[in-house]
Amino acid sequence: MAKKSKKQQEEKVEENRNAHILGAGEVVNQLITDTLETNFMPYAMSVIMSRAIPEIDGFKPSHRKLLYTMYKMGLINSGRIKSANIVGRTMQLNPHGDAAIYDTMVRMSRGNESLLHPFVDSKGNFGKAYSRNMQCAAARYTEAKLEAICTELFSDIDKDTVDFVDNYDSTMKEPVLLPVTFPTILTNVNTGIAVGMASSICSFNMRELCDTTIGLIKDPDFDIFETLKAPDFVGGGLIIYNRAALKEIYETGRGSVRVRSRYTYDKSSNCIDVTQIPPTTTSEAIIEKIIEKVKGGSIKDISDIRDETDKSGLKITIDLKRGVDPDKLMAKLFRTTPLEEAFPCNFNVLIAGAPVVLGVSELLREWIAFRTECVSRRVFFDLTKAKERLHLLQGLQKILLDIDKAIKIVRNTEEEAEVVPNLMIGFGIDEIQAEYVAEIKLRHLNREYILKRTQDIEKLLADIEDMEDILGSKTRVKKIIIAELNATAEKYGKDRASEIIYETEIEEIEVEESVPDYPVNLFFTHDGYFKKITPLSLRMGGEQKLKEGDSITQSLEASNADELLFFTDKCQVYKSRAADFDDSKASVLGDFVASKLEYSEKGESSVYMAVTRDYSGYMLFFFENGKVAKVDMKAYETKTNRKKLIKAYSDKSAIVAVRYVKQEQDFVMRSSSGRVLILNTGAISPKTTKDTAGVNVMTIKKGHKLISVTDFSEEMFTKPHRYRTKSLPAAGATLSAEDVDSGEQLNMF
Repeated sequence: MAKKSKKQQEEKVEENRNAHILGAGEVVNQLITDTLETNFMPYAMSVIMSRAIPEIDGFKPSHRKLLYTMYKMGLINSGRIKSANIVGRTMQLNPHGDAAIYDTMVRMSRGNESLLHPFVDSKGNFGKAYSRNMQCAAARYTEAKLEAICTELFSDIDKDTVDFVDNYDSTMKEPVLLPVTFPTILTNVNTGIAVGMASSICSFNMRELCDTTIGLIKDPDFDIFETLKAPDFVGGGLIIYNRAALKEIYETGRGSVRVRSRYTYDKSSNCIDVTQIPPTTTSEAIIEKIIEKVKGGSIKDISDIRDETDKSGLKITIDLKRGVDPDKLMAKLFRTTPLEEAFPCNFNVLIAGAPVVLGVSELLREWIAFRTECVSRRVFFDLTKAKERLHLLQGLQKILLDIDKAIKIVRNTEEEAEVVPNLMIGFGIDEIQAEYVAEIKLRHLNREYILKRTQDIEKLLADIEDMEDILGSKTRVKKIIIAELNATAEKYGKDRASEIIYETEIEEIEVEESVPDYPVNLFFTHDGYFKKITPLSLRMGGEQKLKEGDSITQSLEASNADELLFFTDKCQVYKSRAADFDDSKASVLGDFVASKLEYSEKGESSVYMAVTRDYSGYMLFFFENGKVAKVDMKAYETKTNRKKLIKAYSDKSAIVAVRYVKQEQDFVMRSSSGRVLILNTGAISPKTTKDTAGVNVMTIKKGHKLISVTDFSEEMFTKPHRYRTKSLPAAGATLSAEDVDSGEQLNMF
C-alpha cells in the first residue's frame, strides 16, 4: 500500500512539473507532412544557411565567427595565446560548444595541413589531416594567432565594406561576410554536408587563381584554361590532367579530379617510400587496404608495410620482395587501393542566401561582383569622411580671418551654451563647424596650427574629386581590384604543390595477376558445394564427404589459374577463379558457392559450373520447349573483372541442362513422351547474344517437354543412326526393344 502511495506521489509531481507546458503528456495524431513542414524543414534550412554551405567570401559561419573573434582580440600582429582562451571568447558569437569551435580552429591551422593557405598560425600538436590516428592536443595545451594572410580578410572591414548583424544574444555585432581581397572561396578545400545537399570545393593555386580573376575582370569571355591549369592540393600528389573532366568542373561546378600519390624507390633497401597522398584519404586507410590485398592473395610482391611518418612529414614505406618491379607494383596499387583517388567536386555556394551550384567562371564572376561592392562601399565611406573633414577645415579656415575676434566672442559670452551660436553668427559658419572650433584647445589657437590644418584642404578637394570619379567609373573600380589581386598574389602566392601529369604521359603497364598455376581436381555438387583438391591430396584422401542427400554432378581436372563460371537458376552467371578458393580435402564439405560469391537473389542456386582459361568454345543451353541455344564463350569474357553478369541465358523456357564444349560433339536428348534424339552441336549456329532463345531442335508434343540431356557414347545404342536426323527440328524416335534393355542395364535413362 505504501509503494502505491509513493507512485501516486511521483505521478502527481510529474503532472505538476508539466502543467506549464502546453500539450505536455498528450498524444496527438499529426500528419507526417505537417511534422516535416513545422519541424524538419526549419532544421534543414538552418543547416543549409547557417552551418554546412560556404558563402561567397569562402567561409562557413563557424569559420567567420572564429576568425573575426581572433581579429577583435588583436591576434593578427601579436604573439600567440592559449587556444582555450580563443575558444572561450568565440562562444560569444558561436554558442555551439567549445569542441566544435576548437575543431574548426584545428582544421584552419598551419599545423594540421588541411588548407593550402592556412589562416591560423599554430603552436603545439594540432594533428594531421592525412592521419586519423594523429589527433590534436587539447585546447589548453596549444597556442594560436592569425596568419599574416588574414590582413587580406579584414582589409577595411571597419569602413562599412560589409554589413554587420547582432550576435545570438544581441550583445555585440558580427560581420555577415568578410571583405576578402582575393577569391578565398577557391583558394582552400571546403567541404560540408547539409540536409538534402552537400558542398565540396577543391583548392586552386593562388597565383593562378588571381591571374584568372584578373583575366575575367578584363574580359568576361576570358578562357580560364589559359591561366587556371588544374586544382592544387596542400598535400601535393600528382593530378592526372583530363581536359574534358576539368571543363565539366569549370563549366558546371560538378565532376571529379583524379589525384595520384607520389612515391620514390630506394634501390639500396628495395623499398618504396610514399610521401604524398590524395586529399580524400589517410595513411591508415592506405595501409589497411594494402594489408587486406596481401592477406587476400591478390598482391604477393610485398614483404612488409609500415607508417614512418615523423616530424619531417608523411612517409609510408613498402618493402618489396626480391626481383619485384616497383613501377608495375605501384601501377597495380594505384588501381586497387586509395593511393589513387578522385576528389569529388560540387561547387555549392550560398549566393544571396540561396544555395547555387556554379562553375569556376560563374563563381569568380560572383566574387568580382561582391568585391566590386566592397570597394565601392569603402570608397564611399572614405568620401563621406573626407567631406566631413573638409567641412570642418573650411570652418577652421574662416577663423584665420580674425583669431582675436574668435577669442573675444568666446570670452565675452556669458553662458557656455551660447558659445557655439555666437561663433556661428560671428563667422557665418554652421553648428558642426562652430562646435569643432569651440573644442580647439587654447594652445592651438595660433596661426601656425590653423595653417597646418587648412593646408590639407587642397589635398582633400583633390581626393574627394578622385573618389567621386572612382564611384562613377566601373573601369577604375576594376583597376583597384586588379591592383589588390596582383599585390596579394605577389605577397602570398606559392609555387604549385600538386604536379600535373597528362594521361598520355602515364605509361600503361600491364599488370599480370601472379596466380600460382598448378593442377587441381574440381568437384561440384547438386546442392552447390565446391571443392578444389590437389592430385596428391586426392590420392591420399578417402571417400568424398557430402551433405546428406547431395551428389557430385561435375568432376574434372583443371588448373588453379582457370576461371570458373557458375550459372544459376535465375539466368545469371557469377565469375570467379579456382585460385579464389582454398585448397580442400575429400573429408570436408567444401565451399557453398552461393555464400562464397554472395548470390544477390534470395533462394538463388547454381545449376552448372563451366571451367575455362581462354574462353574458347561454346555454352549450350537446353530448354524444356526443345530449343537449344549455342552461345560463343567469348560473350562471357569481360575486361573489367566483373563478378556478375545478368541475362546469362534465356528465361523464355525452363532450363533442362547446361553444357560447356570446346569442340563439336553429340548429345542425347530425351522428351517426356519417350522419344530420343541424338544432336550434333555442329548443326546449330552460334550466337553472340547471351540470352538468345535458341533454335528449335527437338519437336515436343503438346503436354510434353524435354526432360534430360546426356553426353553421347557409342555403346549407348545398338543402332545409333535410328536416333539421328538429317534436318532439324526433329521429333526423334522411340527406343527400340534392344536399346530399352541396354538402357536399363546401363541406367542411362
